[in-house]
Amino acid sequence: MCEEQTVSLVDVLEEDEELEEEASAVLAGSDSDHCSYPQGYVKRQALYACNTCTPKGSEAAGICLACSYKCHEGHDLFELYTKRNFRCDCGNGKFSELQCKLHPDKDEVNSLNKYSQNFFGVYCTCGRPYPDPEDQVEDEMIQCVVCEDWLHGRHLGCVVPDCVELQEMICESCMKTHSFLWTYASHLAVPGGAAEVKEETAKEPTIPIKEEEVDDAIEPSCKRSHEEVEPRCRLKELQLRLLEAGLSFLLDESDTVLAYENKGKNSEQRRQEDDPLMSALDNLNHVQQLEIIHGYNDMKTELKDFLQRFAAEGKVVTSDDIRQFFEQQSRKRRRVDAGEFYCT
Repeated sequence: MCEEQTVSLVDVLEEDEELEEEASAVLAGSDSDHCSYPQGYVKRQALYACNTCTPKGSEAAGICLACSYKCHEGHDLFELYTKRNFRCDCGNGKFSELQCKLHPDKDEVNSLNKYSQNFFGVYCTCGRPYPDPEDQVEDEMIQCVVCEDWLHGRHLGCVVPDCVELQEMICESCMKTHSFLWTYASHLAVPGGAAEVKEETAKEPTIPIKEEEVDDAIEPSCKRSHEEVEPRCRLKELQLRLLEAGLSFLLDESDTVLAYENKGKNSEQRRQEDDPLMSALDNLNHVQQLEIIHGYNDMKTELKDFLQRFAAEGKVVTSDDIRQFFEQQSRKRRRVDAGEFYCT
């Protein structure tokens, strides 16, 4: 267990730029300071479930990003990535003791919220946690755009092609539930990603959707010669059936995971541009900028070594430990700034 924590901790510190970019994509699209409840059922937002307040056996509940920070600090949280059309539950009737610190005036229940096994920390058709300490197979999980559950690549019901960037995916179960989607599967499926259906009774494969193929998939069905015009345009038929099935979001480009992540990245970029520290750095000369960069790299290396000792011993890092580390750094900096003293 300690060995796994050590590796995870070192990875986090050494790959901070990549992790920051991923975090920006997921978190920067949501408000980290204000409860999202007043916004109603938010189109898409980062969500969490609190295992401390609503453990397995109780009613499922989801909390927004800001409440995960302000109301559930130190709690055991399940990160749910993003969910569509969800209203924050923090402190409502599903919580026996906790009251929301950011927006305490909430309805007892958000009747339009949809919950799944994810809210209790289990995923996929196998119903296992992630990461799974008993699973030794390295396998990424992919989220279904319809049911929003996460599935292991090996449990998708099809072979996912290598080197394919999947932007949206509809799982086998959802394809069976909404069988009319098979009309469009031949246009939307990634080549090689879905098995050929030889008979009507054949097993229906999962349909991974490649981002750049979505627009081209729907348009041609309505571009026919006058001789080939059908009584009903397939696009209009698709729109009607999606509306009836509650799946209109599949045609809404602004409601995709990609659109949400781009919004988060753009928001984070604007925040960095407005950062007074970055503005101050721009006013420094090249030598001063290099000194700051070297100082930052030295501090990051020392922080990694400092935290690695805790990981190796299986100890929890507290806020006092971090405060002590930076106080030591501050004292060290004052000694360096004071210059060297030579005794004659």
